[in-house]
Amino acid sequence: MFRRLVLPALLCLGMLSIQAAAQSVSDSAALAAMSDQALSKLPAKKVFGGMKGPTLNMKARAIGSYAKGCMSGGMALPVDGPAWQVMRLSRNRNWGNPELVSLVEKLAVEAREYDGWPGLLVGDLAQPRGGPMLSGHASHQVGLDADVWLTPMPNRTLTKREREDMSAKLVVKDRKTMDYSVWTPAHAKLIKRAASYPQVARIFVHPPIKAELCKWATGDRSWLAKVRPYFGHNYHFHIRINCPKDSPTCKNQAPARPKDGDGCGEELAYWMGDVPWVPKKKPKPDPNAKPAKPPKPAPPLTLSALPAECRAVVTAE
Repeated sequence: MFRRLVLPALLCLGMLSIQAAAQSVSDSAALAAMSDQALSKLPAKKVFGGMKGPTLNMKARAIGSYAKGCMSGGMALPVDGPAWQVMRLSRNRNWGNPELVSLVEKLAVEAREYDGWPGLLVGDLAQPRGGPMLSGHASHQVGLDADVWLTPMPNRTLTKREREDMSAKLVVKDRKTMDYSVWTPAHAKLIKRAASYPQVARIFVHPPIKAELCKWATGDRSWLAKVRPYFGHNYHFHIRINCPKDSPTCKNQAPARPKDGDGCGEELAYWMGDVPWVPKKKPKPDPNAKPAKPPKPAPPLTLSALPAECRAVVTAE
């Protein structure tokens, strides 16, 4: 009954706008019935954001790039594990490529066993089929990115409500200063362990966290090259792994440049300075010029902008 009612509505795009149609396309069978032309025009974030489950009969693959792609054969990170708990369950973003899920589980267990970290509070991985999200991240699209809170896991199971409402603790006071009432050596050990796994390509942290790690690290500092400063990572760190070998159309993170070394030099100085944070001054308007028309908002990213394989992903069972 549902398909008989929904399919005509989706196919009759003359009566519905593309945006209105996309709001009702969380059903892969309905999408499969659409023409390629109509399907390609749907807003990608609404299509992928509406998917409730993974592809069932497709191999696990990361498709495209971290910020423009999708995934098949996604696996869910269990919401509770021996050394982790998933937060913000209502988002349904605890899905990833099996290699990412395995790594998060391994990090949780090993950090507790060897680094004095009581367990991970895990934020977003990806949607069930990856792709652009309805809100938040530009990346996390191919199932190879994971956010881990810098707040230690409590020694009890959090309720669903707590997982929605609980806030992570900031470990910095501002964009240059650490908060040592929160930050501990165990935080540093946790990030070092994550960066030390060979399949990890990048760890993103707030600039003062990188500066703190540069001061803290001793001995082999090679892992520091993977830890890069970036906006917004003041309460969590972002793990990004390399493309799996069985994902030939996945585009890897660009490797660190040899000249950057451990990243504690020029790159860090740039992020600890003012340039990335201070908006560029706009030129003074000409008082004699005609008022400029406000720019039109950018159109939403459509399925046609993603790799062609992503259309098979959203129409699969």
